[in-house]
Parts: sequence; C-alpha cells; structure tokens
Amino acid sequence: MKTLVKALAAAAVVGLGSMAAHAQDKVIKLGGMAWEDMQPITGITKKVLEEKGYTVELTEFSEWGIAYAALVRGDVQVMTSQIDYVAHDYWERNKNRLEKISIASHGLYQGFSVPSYVDVNSIEELAENAEMLGGRIIGIEPGSGLMREAADAVSEYGINMPLVEGSTAGMTAALQSAVDRQEPIIVTLWTPTWMAQKFDMKFLADPKGIFAPPQSYNLIAQAGFSEANPEAREILAGVFVPIADVAAINTAVVDGKGMDDAIQEWIDNHPVLIERWGNIKDY
Repeated sequence: MKTLVKALAAAAVVGLGSMAAHAQDKVIKLGGMAWEDMQPITGITKKVLEEKGYTVELTEFSEWGIAYAALVRGDVQVMTSQIDYVAHDYWERNKNRLEKISIASHGLYQGFSVPSYVDVNSIEELAENAEMLGGRIIGIEPGSGLMREAADAVSEYGINMPLVEGSTAGMTAALQSAVDRQEPIIVTLWTPTWMAQKFDMKFLADPKGIFAPPQSYNLIAQAGFSEANPEAREILAGVFVPIADVAAINTAVVDGKGMDDAIQEWIDNHPVLIERWGNIKDY
C-alpha cells in the first residue's frame, strides 16, 4: 500500500510538472513598436494568440536598438518589425540569432506628399513650384529614416527649398492648418497613417527612386522559437493585416476610439478571416 501511495504521489508530481510546463509554453512574450503603423498589427497578433488560449505579455518599444536587444536577450520572444529598409541595419546585425516567421502586412511607404488639391505630382516639379508651396518642406524628427531619405531627395533633385526639421506633431499641425485654409503645402509623410485618409493626401512620384519602395511588416522571433513553439508559430504565420485596414484602425483611434476597442472591432468584423488564420493542424 505504501508503495502504491508513493507511486501515485510521484505520478501526481509528474502530472503537475507537466501541467506547469504546458502552462509556461502557453505564455508568449510579444514585442512591438509604440508607433501608429505598428500598433494595430501587434495588437491583432496579441488578440489572435489570446483567442487560441495563450497568455500574451506585451512590451512596447520606442527605439529599434532597444527592441532588438530585448529580442536577442529573450526579454521578448516575438516582435513586429520591418527588416528590409526601416530596420534593415538592426536585422543584419542580429539575424544570426533571430528567425523570420512571416509577413504580417505590406505597403509601408514614405516620401514627399501634398494635399490632393495641389497641382504638383512629381518631385521633379518641386524646384519650379517652390514659391507656390511656401518655399519649404515640413519635416518630422531629425535622425529618422524618412528625414534621411528626404535630405537625399532634396540633394539629388536639386530642390532649392529648406527641409525643416521638427516633430510629427508639428508637421501634423502645419498640415491641418494648410488643409483647413486649402493652401498648398508639402510635407514628409508615410503610409499607413490616419493623415493620408483624413487630409486626402497624395505622394509625389519619385522617378529617381530615392525613397525606398513599399516595405513589409514582418513577425520575427528568437532563433529556435518556431521549433520550440510549433502551434504558436502556425498561428503567427497566419496573421496578415491589409495596410488599408491598419490606416483605418488608426483613423478610428484619432476619431476617439481606444486602440484596443478599434482592434477588437476589426476582429469582430472579420470572423471568417480570423477563423482561417486559426485553421491549423493539432500539435
């Protein structure tokens, strides 16, 4: 009898250990950038994992260097990132310790933009329309990838207009003011962004290809994540959010909806798509 009791106790310990290990396996440490174009993708990824029974610990970053260091260290296991242009240097430095899972969206583009009512369609036309456009290009934060490319474009196209450094908030305020008055303005802009929708903007053609082509958003992970977490990997690989939907979610947020609520509304409106993402084999 004592032997039987000991055996049962040992089995219980093993069972509890197995349950604890399984519970630990169902925890995913997810990372994302605290930027408007990244938050919807990361947020949808989080909710999809949670609907499949995972506990998701989300950490948001504001700098690529810190985000990639956290991923390499294991502070986060999976992260949303561009890897081809915007964060290419960070990916190249760390890719031997990381792995690609899938493309979660596509279409990020940044360049010079004007309201649709402005009769300019190409960067080549800026030099001859400088005065009409206010004699300057309104930029965002210095040191950003967009501003580096904008400076290259000013030089390559011989544009005799200063590129004004500032902040995203300052650029947005200037754009809002110009649109309210139906005045010409040229800004550095990107898509997806609520501004492109709200202000009816158009990007200027870039025949010299100074600005990077449309870029993808990738789900990347620590090396070995997919092998260790095959079910989670399959769920993550199914996630794809159209770029127009990313912009629409952010427009809803600007209109007063909370980011979580906007993301949940998107999920509620796409039940068939979400079901397909979850149509995976059992592990």
